[in-house]
Amino acid sequence: MTLNTELYAFYTARQQQIPAGIRQIMQRADRELADSGQAERALAVGAQAPLFHLPSATGEAVSLAGLLRTGPVVLTFYRGAWCPYCNIALRTLQQHHGEITARGAGLVAVSPQIPDESLSLTEKHQLAFSVLSDVGSDTAKQYGLAFDLPDDLATVYDTFGFDLQRVNGGHPRTLPLPATYVIDRESVIRWAFVDADYTKRAEPADILAALDALG
Repeated sequence: MTLNTELYAFYTARQQQIPAGIRQIMQRADRELADSGQAERALAVGAQAPLFHLPSATGEAVSLAGLLRTGPVVLTFYRGAWCPYCNIALRTLQQHHGEITARGAGLVAVSPQIPDESLSLTEKHQLAFSVLSDVGSDTAKQYGLAFDLPDDLATVYDTFGFDLQRVNGGHPRTLPLPATYVIDRESVIRWAFVDADYTKRAEPADILAALDALG
Protein backbone atom coordinates (compact mmCIF):
# COMPACT_ATOMS: atom_id res chain seq x y z
CA MET A 1 0.00 0.00 0.00
CA THR A 2 1.36 3.42 -0.90
CA LEU A 3 1.33 6.29 1.57
CA ASN A 4 -1.36 8.19 -0.33
CA THR A 5 -3.54 5.09 -0.58
CA GLU A 6 -3.35 4.79 3.21
CA LEU A 7 -4.10 8.49 3.63
CA TYR A 8 -7.12 8.31 1.32
CA ALA A 9 -8.51 5.32 3.21
CA PHE A 10 -8.14 7.25 6.47
CA TYR A 11 -9.78 10.32 4.91
CA THR A 12 -12.75 8.29 3.66
CA ALA A 13 -13.35 6.76 7.09
CA ARG A 14 -12.85 10.10 8.82
CA GLN A 15 -15.43 11.90 6.67
CA GLN A 16 -18.16 9.59 7.90
CA GLN A 17 -17.46 10.71 11.47
CA ILE A 18 -17.64 14.47 10.85
CA PRO A 19 -21.04 16.26 10.93
CA ALA A 20 -22.22 17.54 7.55
CA GLY A 21 -22.08 21.23 8.53
CA ILE A 22 -18.46 20.96 9.65
CA ARG A 23 -17.55 18.98 6.53
CA GLN A 24 -18.92 21.81 4.39
CA ILE A 25 -16.76 24.38 6.20
CA MET A 26 -13.67 22.21 5.80
CA GLN A 27 -14.32 21.42 2.15
CA ARG A 28 -14.95 25.06 1.26
CA ALA A 29 -11.71 26.12 2.97
CA ASP A 30 -9.87 23.38 1.09
CA ARG A 31 -11.25 24.60 -2.25
CA GLU A 32 -10.39 28.22 -1.51
CA LEU A 33 -6.81 27.31 -0.61
CA ALA A 34 -6.42 25.21 -3.76
CA ASP A 35 -7.91 27.99 -5.89
CA SER A 36 -5.58 30.58 -4.35
CA GLY A 37 -2.66 29.14 -6.32
CA GLN A 38 -0.36 29.24 -3.32
CA ALA A 39 0.98 25.73 -3.95
CA GLU A 40 2.07 26.81 -7.42
CA ARG A 41 3.82 29.90 -5.99
CA ALA A 42 5.83 27.98 -3.37
CA LEU A 43 9.53 27.38 -3.97
CA ALA A 44 10.10 24.82 -6.70
CA VAL A 45 12.89 22.86 -8.37
CA GLY A 46 15.90 25.01 -9.16
CA ALA A 47 15.33 27.53 -6.38
CA GLN A 48 17.90 28.17 -3.69
CA ALA A 49 16.61 26.66 -0.45
CA PRO A 50 16.46 29.28 2.33
CA LEU A 51 18.74 28.42 5.22
CA PHE A 52 17.28 28.04 8.69
CA HIS A 53 18.35 27.46 12.28
CA LEU A 54 15.57 25.89 14.38
CA PRO A 55 15.19 24.06 17.70
CA SER A 56 14.35 20.37 17.68
CA ALA A 57 11.72 18.55 19.74
CA THR A 58 14.55 17.09 21.84
CA GLY A 59 16.19 20.44 22.60
CA GLU A 60 18.93 20.54 19.98
CA ALA A 61 19.63 23.41 17.58
CA VAL A 62 19.61 22.26 13.95
CA SER A 63 20.61 24.26 10.88
CA LEU A 64 20.16 23.44 7.22
CA ALA A 65 23.73 24.52 6.54
CA GLY A 66 24.96 22.04 9.13
CA LEU A 67 22.89 19.22 7.66
CA LEU A 68 24.12 19.97 4.14
CA ARG A 69 27.74 19.64 5.23
CA THR A 70 27.25 15.88 5.43
CA GLY A 71 25.03 15.32 2.38
CA PRO A 72 21.76 16.22 0.66
CA VAL A 73 18.69 16.83 2.79
CA VAL A 74 15.10 15.69 2.61
CA LEU A 75 13.09 18.52 4.20
CA THR A 76 9.42 17.95 4.94
CA PHE A 77 6.90 20.45 6.34
CA TYR A 78 3.89 19.21 8.30
CA ARG A 79 1.00 20.87 10.13
CA GLY A 80 1.50 19.43 13.60
CA ALA A 81 1.25 16.47 15.93
CA TRP A 82 -2.52 17.10 16.19
CA CYS A 83 -2.95 16.26 12.48
CA PRO A 84 -3.53 12.52 11.91
CA TYR A 85 -2.46 12.76 8.26
CA CYS A 86 0.86 14.25 9.39
CA ASN A 87 1.35 11.46 11.91
CA ILE A 88 0.78 8.82 9.25
CA ALA A 89 3.25 10.59 6.95
CA LEU A 90 5.92 10.89 9.65
CA ARG A 91 5.60 7.22 10.60
CA THR A 92 5.97 6.28 6.94
CA LEU A 93 9.08 8.43 6.58
CA GLN A 94 10.51 6.72 9.66
CA GLN A 95 9.95 3.36 7.97
CA HIS A 96 12.07 4.58 5.03
CA HIS A 97 14.65 6.45 7.09
CA GLY A 98 17.27 3.74 6.60
CA GLU A 99 16.85 3.89 2.83
CA ILE A 100 17.25 7.67 2.89
CA THR A 101 20.41 7.60 5.01
CA ALA A 102 21.83 4.75 2.92
CA ARG A 103 21.84 7.24 0.04
CA GLY A 104 23.93 9.65 2.11
CA ALA A 105 21.06 12.00 2.83
CA GLY A 106 19.60 13.45 6.00
CA LEU A 107 15.91 13.78 6.85
CA VAL A 108 14.33 16.58 8.86
CA ALA A 109 10.70 17.57 9.51
CA VAL A 110 9.43 21.06 10.35
CA SER A 111 6.15 22.16 11.96
CA PRO A 112 4.92 25.45 13.50
CA GLN A 113 4.50 23.87 16.93
CA ILE A 114 6.59 24.74 19.97
CA PRO A 115 9.23 22.09 20.79
CA ASP A 116 7.30 20.56 23.70
CA GLU A 117 4.26 19.99 21.47
CA SER A 118 5.97 18.78 18.27
CA LEU A 119 5.98 15.12 19.26
CA SER A 120 4.59 12.83 21.92
CA LEU A 121 7.11 11.32 24.34
CA THR A 122 6.79 8.00 22.48
CA GLU A 123 7.44 9.61 19.10
CA LYS A 124 10.50 11.43 20.43
CA HIS A 125 12.05 8.05 21.13
CA GLN A 126 10.77 6.29 18.01
CA LEU A 127 11.71 8.77 15.27
CA ALA A 128 15.32 8.61 14.14
CA PHE A 129 15.22 12.01 12.44
CA SER A 130 14.97 15.55 13.83
CA VAL A 131 11.61 17.29 14.16
CA LEU A 132 12.02 21.06 14.27
CA SER A 133 9.87 23.90 15.59
CA ASP A 134 9.19 26.81 13.23
CA VAL A 135 7.17 28.91 15.68
CA GLY A 136 5.59 31.79 13.81
CA SER A 137 6.17 29.92 10.52
CA ASP A 138 9.01 32.22 9.45
CA THR A 139 10.79 29.37 7.67
CA ALA A 140 7.58 28.16 6.05
CA LYS A 141 7.01 31.73 4.82
CA GLN A 142 10.46 31.78 3.20
CA TYR A 143 9.54 28.63 1.29
CA GLY A 144 6.19 30.13 0.27
CA LEU A 145 4.19 27.58 2.26
CA ALA A 146 2.60 29.51 5.15
CA PHE A 147 -1.09 30.42 5.01
CA ASP A 148 -3.75 31.55 7.49
CA LEU A 149 -6.81 29.50 8.33
CA PRO A 150 -10.15 31.21 7.62
CA ASP A 151 -12.10 32.19 10.74
CA ASP A 152 -14.76 29.50 10.47
CA LEU A 153 -12.22 26.71 9.99
CA ALA A 154 -10.13 28.02 12.90
CA THR A 155 -13.28 27.80 15.03
CA VAL A 156 -13.83 24.21 13.87
CA TYR A 157 -10.28 23.32 14.89
CA ASP A 158 -10.96 24.87 18.29
CA THR A 159 -14.03 22.67 18.71
CA PHE A 160 -11.87 19.66 17.82
CA GLY A 161 -9.65 20.57 20.78
CA PHE A 162 -6.47 21.18 18.77
CA ASP A 163 -5.64 24.28 20.87
CA LEU A 164 -3.43 25.83 18.18
CA GLN A 165 -3.10 29.02 20.24
CA ARG A 166 -1.05 27.07 22.77
CA VAL A 167 0.73 24.46 20.67
CA ASN A 168 1.75 27.00 17.99
CA GLY A 169 3.13 29.44 20.53
CA GLY A 170 0.55 32.19 20.02
CA HIS A 171 0.23 31.78 16.24
CA PRO A 172 -3.03 29.78 16.01
CA ARG A 173 -4.05 30.68 12.48
CA THR A 174 -0.85 30.05 10.50
CA LEU A 175 0.00 26.63 9.08
CA PRO A 176 2.26 25.35 6.27
CA LEU A 177 1.12 23.59 3.14
CA PRO A 178 2.29 19.97 3.18
CA ALA A 179 5.60 19.97 1.32
CA THR A 180 8.73 17.88 0.87
CA TYR A 181 11.96 19.02 -0.75
CA VAL A 182 15.13 17.21 -1.78
CA ILE A 183 17.96 19.73 -1.42
CA ASP A 184 21.46 19.12 -2.75
CA ARG A 185 24.67 20.07 -0.95
CA GLU A 186 24.77 23.44 -2.71
CA SER A 187 21.37 24.22 -1.13
CA VAL A 188 19.55 23.94 -4.47
CA ILE A 189 16.10 22.35 -4.52
CA ARG A 190 16.36 19.37 -6.84
CA TRP A 191 12.92 17.81 -6.26
CA ALA A 192 9.74 19.20 -4.73
CA PHE A 193 6.30 18.07 -3.62
CA VAL A 194 3.84 20.80 -2.59
CA ASP A 195 0.08 20.32 -2.36
CA ALA A 196 -2.70 22.47 -0.95
CA ASP A 197 -4.53 19.24 -0.02
CA TYR A 198 -3.33 18.23 3.45
CA THR A 199 -4.52 14.66 2.87
CA LYS A 200 -1.82 14.15 0.20
CA ARG A 201 1.90 13.75 0.87
CA ALA A 202 5.12 12.95 -0.94
CA GLU A 203 5.54 9.25 -1.65
CA PRO A 204 8.71 7.75 -0.17
CA ALA A 205 9.42 5.97 -3.47
CA ASP A 206 9.49 9.35 -5.24
CA ILE A 207 11.80 10.82 -2.58
CA LEU A 208 14.21 7.90 -2.96
CA ALA A 209 14.13 8.22 -6.74
CA ALA A 210 14.97 11.92 -6.43
CA LEU A 211 17.93 11.10 -4.19
CA ASP A 212 19.11 8.49 -6.67
CA ALA A 213 18.92 11.09 -9.45
CA LEU A 214 21.41 13.26 -7.56
CA GLY A 215 24.08 10.69 -8.37
